[in-house]
Amino acid sequence: MTSKPSAGTAGDFLLGGDLPVRRIGYGAMQLAGPGVFGPPADTGEAIAVLRRAVELGVNHIDTADFYGPYVVNELIREALHPYPEDLVLVTKVGARRDAEGGWPFALAPDDLRTAVHENLRRLGVDRLDLVNLRVGDDHGSIAEPFAALAELREQGLIRHLGISNMNAGQLAEARGIAPVACVQNHYNLVHRADDALLDACSAAGIAFVPFFPLGGFTPLHDERLGAVATRLGATPMQVALAWLLARSPSILVIPGTSSRGHLDENVAAGELRLDPGTLAELDAMAG
Repeated sequence: MTSKPSAGTAGDFLLGGDLPVRRIGYGAMQLAGPGVFGPPADTGEAIAVLRRAVELGVNHIDTADFYGPYVVNELIREALHPYPEDLVLVTKVGARRDAEGGWPFALAPDDLRTAVHENLRRLGVDRLDLVNLRVGDDHGSIAEPFAALAELREQGLIRHLGISNMNAGQLAEARGIAPVACVQNHYNLVHRADDALLDACSAAGIAFVPFFPLGGFTPLHDERLGAVATRLGATPMQVALAWLLARSPSILVIPGTSSRGHLDENVAAGELRLDPGTLAELDAMAG
C-alpha cells in the first residue's frame, strides 16, 4: 500500500442526491475523552488527526454535539474552520449526556430544535449538511421527532435528514414525512442483523453508514480474519473495512480513531480489492 493513502481510492457516493462524499470518511467520536466524555488526553493530537483526515482526502466527518458533550464539535471547528468547500459535516441529535456519562434520549421537539441550533453554533455553520435522528429500534413511532427535524429542514437550517439506530418500520414512517438520505445502524463483518435493511437502503439510493464498523467497544477478533489479512499483507481492520466497502456501493464507512497512524491505516483500506474467494471466506464469519 502507498505511504500516503487517499480516501479517493474507495470511490464516491452522492449523499442525498447532491453531496458527493468519499466512501471512506471519519467518525470523530473517539476524539473525546474516555467513555466519550470530557476532553481528549492530547488536544493537539486530536486536532492533528482532523487535519490529517482532510489532507488524505476525507470529506465526510461524522460528529455529534453530545460527544464530550460539546468537545468534539469544538475541536472540529478549531481544527478545520473555515471548512474546505467540499467538506460534509454530519451530526446527530436525539440524545444528551447526564452527569454519569449516560446517553438518555432527548427527542422532544424543543430538545431537537435546541440541539440543532447548538450544533450550528459550535460548528460555526449556517446550515447543517445532514442531521441524523438518533432513536432506538424499540422506541416505536418516530413521527413527532422526525417531523420536528423536517420543519427545521424546511426552514433551511438542515440540508438532509437521516436516522440512526432504527428499524425498517421507522424508516418507512420517516420517509412518509421527509426524504431520508442516510441510515446509521450497527453493522459490520460479524454483526449483520440489518442485511435486509441495508439492501433496501441500497435499492432506494439511501446511504448506509455502519456504526461500530470495526466492532466498536469490542473490536472484531477472529482467527479467520487474521489469516485473510496476513495473506493480503493488510491488517485485520483494513480487511474488515474493505469487506464493508465491497458489500454494497451504498455503504459509507466512518471508522474512528484518535491516532494519525491508525487513521492512515483506515484510509488505506480503500486500496484493498477482495476477490470472490476471499469475500466468500469473510461472508462465512457472520455471527
